[in-house]
Amino acid sequence: MQPIPSTKTLHTFKQFATAQGARIYRIPMQAFPNFWVYAYLVFVDGMTVLVDTGSGFGDSNQHLLEGFERVRACEGLDSVMDTLDYILITHGHIDHFGGLPFLLEKTDAKVGIHELDLRNLTNYEERIIITEQRLRAFLLEAGVDADRQEEIIRVYLLNKMLFRSVNVDFTYNAIDMKLGKFEFLHVPGHSAGHVVIRLHDYLFCGDHVLNGISPHQWPERLTLNMGLGHYLDSLEKLNAWADDDITLTLSGHSEPITKLGDRITQIKRIHAQRLERTLAILSKPGTVAEVSSQLFGDVSGYDILLSVEEAGAHVEYLYQRGLLGISNINEIEQGDSPLLYKRLNDPVAEQMRICC
Repeated sequence: MQPIPSTKTLHTFKQFATAQGARIYRIPMQAFPNFWVYAYLVFVDGMTVLVDTGSGFGDSNQHLLEGFERVRACEGLDSVMDTLDYILITHGHIDHFGGLPFLLEKTDAKVGIHELDLRNLTNYEERIIITEQRLRAFLLEAGVDADRQEEIIRVYLLNKMLFRSVNVDFTYNAIDMKLGKFEFLHVPGHSAGHVVIRLHDYLFCGDHVLNGISPHQWPERLTLNMGLGHYLDSLEKLNAWADDDITLTLSGHSEPITKLGDRITQIKRIHAQRLERTLAILSKPGTVAEVSSQLFGDVSGYDILLSVEEAGAHVEYLYQRGLLGISNINEIEQGDSPLLYKRLNDPVAEQMRICC
């Protein structure tokens, strides 16, 4: 589960340069109260490119403008907005694309995203309604009590209504996963259309790999092409794609990663331990909500939703691979009841090597 970074002093404006001379500026924004995110403004081969936008909520847009002003002074520009050519979205989560309506009132920059997250931007209102319905069904199956279900839905929707659908100019597959010197790798899991972007010896990884925290996982039950299985496969895919020439990986929330392979191994180990713990918990029948409570303890606010989703992703992974079964299937057949999962101890399924 991805905890909320809360220390403002850790989130600072900073300049980087690739080995081939591209200039990169990291702009910190408070996406939501006590939750910070980075956008990256890049100057390369005569192009000005913004990677992600912040949430558009609260002071996020103002922080983005403050970052632009610092870049303007560093680069000796009259205006950053007037020079902006492209806005590249790493994935379709609102803390990374929510600033688009604000920006598109001030710039003619072209917007790109992977097609599996396209509708998150272009049909946003529809997606929120569908996702809410799927979330309600998941919470019922997970065994979350009725009062807490409503609290979770309220927290989920709290900031979502502040965004409106926007137009997108291109998807990454439509441009053959390349834009000038930028290269894109599709890494589904944390988001269906998540990409990692390569520029020279640098990577922009959004939320796919974070330093010090494990990126949040959702069950694929909520959105296709998400889920822990897709995420772990994408980690392997990234590890193979990012060769030894990569010197720095820039993320959406944490400090740069200098040894990407080591960090990928650490994240895989976290999930392996969590999966083993889930199997131990479910040696007796239990719900996703009960697994969540034992994995993450007593949580509050948005962490209630995060913990149930994270537990659900791990239970789903094990269930899909035959290590768990449903012990109350007769009750389920009779009507709405939470799913009770139990370890099966199937000798064939037990041959599976848990993720690392």
